[in-house]
Amino acid sequence: MSTVNYELVGDIGVIRLNNPPVNALSHGLREGIWGAIKNAQGDASKALILLCEGRTFIAGADITEFGKPPQAPALSEVISEIENSRKPVVAAIHGTALGGGFEVALACHYRCALSSAKVGLPEVKLGLLPGAGGTQRAPRLAGVAAALELITKGTPIPAAKAESMKLIDRVISDDLLKGALAFANELIERNAPTCRVRDITIDPASIPEGLFSDFRQKLEKRTHGQLAPQHIVTCVEAAVQLPFEEGLAKELDLFIECLLSSQSAALRHIFFAERSAKKIYGLPKDTPTREINSVAIIGAGTMGGGIAMNFANAGIPVKLVEINQNALDRGLAIIDKNYNISLKKGKLTEDQKTHCLSLIEGTTHYADLTKVDLVIEAVFENMALKQEIFAKLDKTCKPGAILATNTSYQDIDQIAAATSRPEDVIGLHFFSPANVMKLLEVVRGSKSADDVIATAMMLAKTIKKTPVLAGNGYGFIGNRMLVPYAREAQLCLIEGATPEQIDTVMQSWGMAMGPMAMGDLAGLDIGYKVRQNLADSEKGDPKTYCIADALVSMGRLGQKSGAGYYHYDPETRARSNDPQVLTVIETHAEEQGVERREISDTEILNRLTFALINEGAKILEDGIAQRPSDIDVVYVYGYGFPPHRGGPMHYADSIGLAKVYDAICAFRDQHGEHYWTPAPLLTQLAQEGKTFANWAHNQR
Repeated sequence: MSTVNYELVGDIGVIRLNNPPVNALSHGLREGIWGAIKNAQGDASKALILLCEGRTFIAGADITEFGKPPQAPALSEVISEIENSRKPVVAAIHGTALGGGFEVALACHYRCALSSAKVGLPEVKLGLLPGAGGTQRAPRLAGVAAALELITKGTPIPAAKAESMKLIDRVISDDLLKGALAFANELIERNAPTCRVRDITIDPASIPEGLFSDFRQKLEKRTHGQLAPQHIVTCVEAAVQLPFEEGLAKELDLFIECLLSSQSAALRHIFFAERSAKKIYGLPKDTPTREINSVAIIGAGTMGGGIAMNFANAGIPVKLVEINQNALDRGLAIIDKNYNISLKKGKLTEDQKTHCLSLIEGTTHYADLTKVDLVIEAVFENMALKQEIFAKLDKTCKPGAILATNTSYQDIDQIAAATSRPEDVIGLHFFSPANVMKLLEVVRGSKSADDVIATAMMLAKTIKKTPVLAGNGYGFIGNRMLVPYAREAQLCLIEGATPEQIDTVMQSWGMAMGPMAMGDLAGLDIGYKVRQNLADSEKGDPKTYCIADALVSMGRLGQKSGAGYYHYDPETRARSNDPQVLTVIETHAEEQGVERREISDTEILNRLTFALINEGAKILEDGIAQRPSDIDVVYVYGYGFPPHRGGPMHYADSIGLAKVYDAICAFRDQHGEHYWTPAPLLTQLAQEGKTFANWAHNQR
């Protein structure tokens, strides 16, 4: 079947596009649109409609063509053919019109859309900018400020909002073809002109002084050194200051710069990595899954409450279990508070909040869990307590119920051993705040059944999480790698750096937060309590924790106590440096026999990131992660690793494994081999001149 078909319906030429699954702008589709518009100029039609078959309008460029030699007609040629049509062309949108798809719609003379449709220019999420006139046409219709927000955020907007922004001319409530035909006939009856967006001019005097410079500053705080967002501002500025064709030329130049950049390569890597992570080696695609129509959460603390919200948001009833009514009431109150925050931000309506809360039922009795399909334990990290809970669940829950633990580092097999059905036990490691963070580590025990694993991966999609399968080992993927990262942060601190220097280096590089600020946010007492349960011989080198423990002993627990590595304003939570912390650092350096020195920003960056990479290589050797890109997904979505760096393993490939290997060898010579022995896999790949991506390809 042809990807583009044409028929006359009365006076209207209907161009139907059909390139499943999402009508991506492949060469065949571009060629078909170009030819249909051209041929229609000589037939009996008086107006044209561009309509897509399937579930969506053109959802964007064909990403599989990136990096390949271009084939004519280019998207810009297709758009030019549409725009220069002598007959009005109407885009009829359903599903999503995104990226190049929306640029095609903007080139049409008129646009209508189903009320359920969404439109947007999400290229920035791949480190790109619209390259076919999106930055030039959107501000001409929506205004400069609105266009800047739309394009730099990249988030699709609903049809009604697009109509209010003048990006859509008419919203259709039911039958798209019927509504589009009626709209096109109206245009014919009133002899409507071919309204080309390119012909609209923006008066530079209408732009508030400082709009672009102010927006750039605000953007930098949000995007931490990303190239594409700043280039988008330049393009929109060109739409104001330059003639249309010159603005297009500027957009194309900057699009190509973004396309060839390491940042876009990294973001495209993450795009594909997220999709690859859902594929489980050795697990057939037709593996059956278990029905999950009801869920129980053990523990109504911050984590348990957040997990409960995920299921309620997906319309799945939840039973929230606590040891007593007071604890349960506290937990339910936190959930209510979180929903109120979402309500105030406009993320849900009052009716939606009420519905979600109605799906969460509190209980203090395990007997109420006899019919649930899934139980997730979310109590604090104590193996004996977890085993006690799982023994109760084993006796209480129906056969076939999945028993999951939210542990962040404990042995899944030990927990499963407390039951008579270890095949039903799995780890579901959510990240805090669980109702916000996108990552879900699915941890496979040695006896976890295939259908339990398949169900967990499917369930992640239901609750809008990105799942990554991890093997059973201390800390799994993410927290295992966090250990050497945190270790190097502490060692840099005691050897000569300050909390501010370390955090500034990492945040300027792109991390969502520096390690010290992250510790303050999570609470310094969490690690402290873990260490209190360990023998001195199990705690490791005191230099890696003595400063944190000293701060806790002073009552400096982090943000929740108003002080940790930093002092926090009680009203705004704004942080500031505290000289008292530097005194603590210097005192403990002297006690540990450490002579503090000046540490460069580059050393801090390399020690922290290369520690992640080296541990990631060991995780691959141990089979804890299926592929290097899975590790990247974990760190981007769970630990604030900058997406435009592509995750630690992609970052290592991008700078060269030989460079990483040589630096680790140098750190070994300087600091000792206990912490800085290159992983065998890293050594092998570096010496062979290969990458982690090469290794992953050979493992398939």
